[in-house]
Amino acid sequence: MKNLRGAQPDQRTNGEGKHVANKVLLAMPDNEYELMRPDLTYIDLQHHLSLHEPTQKVEFVYFPNRGMVSQVVVTKDGRTVEVGVVGSEGYVGAGLAIGLSRSSVREIVQIAGDGFKMMGNALERILRSAPQLQIILNRHSGLQGMQVAQTAACNRLHDIQQRLARWLLMTQDRVSLAVLPITHDFIATMMGTDRSTVSLAAAVLQKNGIIEYVRGAVKIVNRRKLERSACECYGVIQQFEDDLGLR
Repeated sequence: MKNLRGAQPDQRTNGEGKHVANKVLLAMPDNEYELMRPDLTYIDLQHHLSLHEPTQKVEFVYFPNRGMVSQVVVTKDGRTVEVGVVGSEGYVGAGLAIGLSRSSVREIVQIAGDGFKMMGNALERILRSAPQLQIILNRHSGLQGMQVAQTAACNRLHDIQQRLARWLLMTQDRVSLAVLPITHDFIATMMGTDRSTVSLAAAVLQKNGIIEYVRGAVKIVNRRKLERSACECYGVIQQFEDDLGLR
């Protein structure tokens, strides 16, 4: 599938003059981006900001410049598990591109950043005149579906140390930080397990010189070793992104 290459960061702004770093918005051709530009509102993506709750109608779509959004399944008894993540490579509200106005997942900011939002009905209107944008959004929707499927298999079949390594790699890919502002409690919630299990897995990675844990943050010391510690799911998801031109 042909990759879509567009403008470079800082070459595009919204109507308020805020610079665009989101790869979806940068990949659009100029004429289609101009259709979107007036409807893009800059937003601070604050930690734990809920962008969408399960079964609610999707009113806004979000295009992160920085930070990371988790897509989380919530059970009736309140348990949670993360099934996908979105950073600057994608957008939140992917169902709208394929005609879905509701989603079964909670979408919540887990690492703070910034980006843009626009009304869902505005995006639907613009898509009628923006065929390349439709292609880009469809590709991201496809990636999200494959990521969810791979994550489900990973959660069922691989041990916690492999899963933790995969999760740390995917998170760093999206926020481009050596030190990730996350806690063991948070990771345990996202991975659907308990804190002690995550702490034991993190201790092994730290003992092997792969990460360093300080209160409230995880520092990735040796990325190459971390990649070797992860299960094959990380490489599979990477390949999805490469094939779809989203990296």
